[in-house]
Amino acid sequence: MFFSGAVVAADSPTATTKEAPKDLILKGDAKCTGCHDEADDSKPTMLDLRPSVLAIGKTKHGTVADSRTPTCTDCHGESEKHVKHKGSDKPPKADRTFGKNTKTSPEARNDACLSCHQGGKHMNWQSSVHASRDVTCTACHKVHAAHDKVREKATQAEVCFTCHKEQRAQVNRPSHHPIIEGKMTCTSCHDLHGDNPKSLTKASLNDTCYTCHMEKRGPFVHNHQPVTEDCGICHNPHGTTIANLLKSRPPFLCQECHNHDSHPGQVAGLPTAATTGSSTLGTVGRGCLNCHTNIHGGNSTQNSATAGRFRR
Repeated sequence: MFFSGAVVAADSPTATTKEAPKDLILKGDAKCTGCHDEADDSKPTMLDLRPSVLAIGKTKHGTVADSRTPTCTDCHGESEKHVKHKGSDKPPKADRTFGKNTKTSPEARNDACLSCHQGGKHMNWQSSVHASRDVTCTACHKVHAAHDKVREKATQAEVCFTCHKEQRAQVNRPSHHPIIEGKMTCTSCHDLHGDNPKSLTKASLNDTCYTCHMEKRGPFVHNHQPVTEDCGICHNPHGTTIANLLKSRPPFLCQECHNHDSHPGQVAGLPTAATTGSSTLGTVGRGCLNCHTNIHGGNSTQNSATAGRFRR
């Protein structure tokens, strides 16, 4: 009886070794998901609003069928001290962390992304404005989130406005590009991974504007020089309180260049008698564009002294 019982005890499942943890999502992730499972994201605090660790399975980084898909250690490092820690005290951090209070340098955090995302649109990231100011990839992108806000048209501006608060105020002014309406995004004009000084999608501001406003490109028979030089001389592209994104109202905007050219200085005041003089009518009517309608450039071929004054 004793011998038989010993045999049963030896063959019992309780006598076998503990089964090794299995990968949950990514190949080789059992090293991490043995601890960092569904319970890891329960009751997040205001200082630690992390998405679910396992939500990465719903992102491009969780595509198992893609051989390029990384695993946990590709981004966070082997982290041997973190993995082998035992005891009730707080374990040491992983080799590479990406949270708000991380001590990992911006270069090291970006290297984790650039090890895969080095070519194409990200080719010039190292010389970009954001990289030179120690902005990291994960400052904008949420790798574990099922929906990365910066990649979606409706929520992208919310991410950009986290830092660009002046542009947030401008976009909410009466005259603005339809960013808050969701018809265009910040990346419609800006390439954040490029090395353009203003992070524009094209080489210059004008070329970026001409992507949509092609009728303003010209060439015209009579070119308005501020237009060919820089659209930003007259317009604030993020938003203003004046129609057509103008920086100030006519005639004041026009008089920044044309104060004593053709028209004399137009002092404020009502005309005391019938007059056709532009020195008073321009001030009262505030209407330079009533006559000069083709302000971006004119194609008049009339042989007259006023042909180049951007009239109808």
